[in-house]
Amino acid sequence: MPSGEPSNAETADLSDDPIFRAHEGGKVAIFATKPLLDRDDLALLYTPGVAKVSEAIAKDSTLAARYTARANTVAIISDGTAVLGLGNIGPLAAMPVMEGKAVLFKQFGGVDAIPLCIESGSVEEIVDTIIRLAPSFGGINLEDISAPRCFEIEERLNRRLDIPVFHDDQHGTAIVVLAGLLNAARVLGREVTHMRVVISGAGAAGVAVAKLLLAVGIDDLVVCDSQGILGPGRVGLGGHKARLVATSNPRGLDGPLADALVGADVFIGVSGGTVPEEQVASMSPEATIFALANPTPEVHPEIAARHAAVVATGRSDYPNQINNVLAFPGIFRGALDCGAGEITEAMKLAAARAIASLVSDPTAAMIVPSVFDDRVAPAVAAAVAATHQEDSRLGGR
Repeated sequence: MPSGEPSNAETADLSDDPIFRAHEGGKVAIFATKPLLDRDDLALLYTPGVAKVSEAIAKDSTLAARYTARANTVAIISDGTAVLGLGNIGPLAAMPVMEGKAVLFKQFGGVDAIPLCIESGSVEEIVDTIIRLAPSFGGINLEDISAPRCFEIEERLNRRLDIPVFHDDQHGTAIVVLAGLLNAARVLGREVTHMRVVISGAGAAGVAVAKLLLAVGIDDLVVCDSQGILGPGRVGLGGHKARLVATSNPRGLDGPLADALVGADVFIGVSGGTVPEEQVASMSPEATIFALANPTPEVHPEIAARHAAVVATGRSDYPNQINNVLAFPGIFRGALDCGAGEITEAMKLAAARAIASLVSDPTAAMIVPSVFDDRVAPAVAAAVAATHQEDSRLGGR
């Protein structure tokens, strides 16, 4: 048997596993939206009738939004370099994750999403590939692309495309974190802008969370990477980390994560690893802890509960799951419906506030709505569309 091929026994074992059975044959398919029952249907849906529609679109490209599926179709694009907690597993192994994402798009937002796992390459190669594919889609959802490449890829695509481009690992996480933090502040009777926040992780999610929290007015914000605080003592930093040094940490702290946590009101973990309990205990009274690494949070929820008034994780088996599915289906639903050419910071803030508003009386055990709350996607979509209309009135795209 060639090396790498599963034996019959191994294949049988996979078939007995309910997880593998749930994925067998894939999780997505394509279905026709119009009946094809006879020659007349064939003449309408394909040749010769289709030529009339194609000629019309060739003369007026805006007609594609009405007479093709493009206006409700998003590409989920990944090169498999930063998948979930699995890391660089490549495009083929990333495919089950992207199919799952497509299911969530359809289930929660009514958006058709096509998983496209591509071979990794340079930033320029990936950008060029996506630009060449873009005419088929009304939006681009970037997924599981490693940092710092993901920042430049998204920035370049936003400059060159006239459809929404959204890196969910960054912005979906940031939106739901902000929604949860807004309600955590309500539970504690605090002003969110007065809270001292520490973020552990300066990758895709950490950078986006920091940017959105700064945008909402939280200025006492410290970001840490694996080497410690991003502060004035860190020399030789470039790119996104240099920008964080310039825009955060107003008290000019330096040192390890432990130093940042002393007296902090909020800890947001998006990096993995473990924070010792004695460091957690050094936070302020009635602290808030969002330990979002999956499947093992940076602070175990039971330990966090001993020292914090509000605790959230990325897991579904504890209260307050910070789950991106609260954001991205509604984000794209709203952006597609209103014909937005981009997803702005104002739209992200509006989405976060919409999610938070659905918990009318937040408690320590409920600061975000359930992912199965059918009000979420419509509320987010409406907030995004309303913000786009206001941006358009003021001259945005």
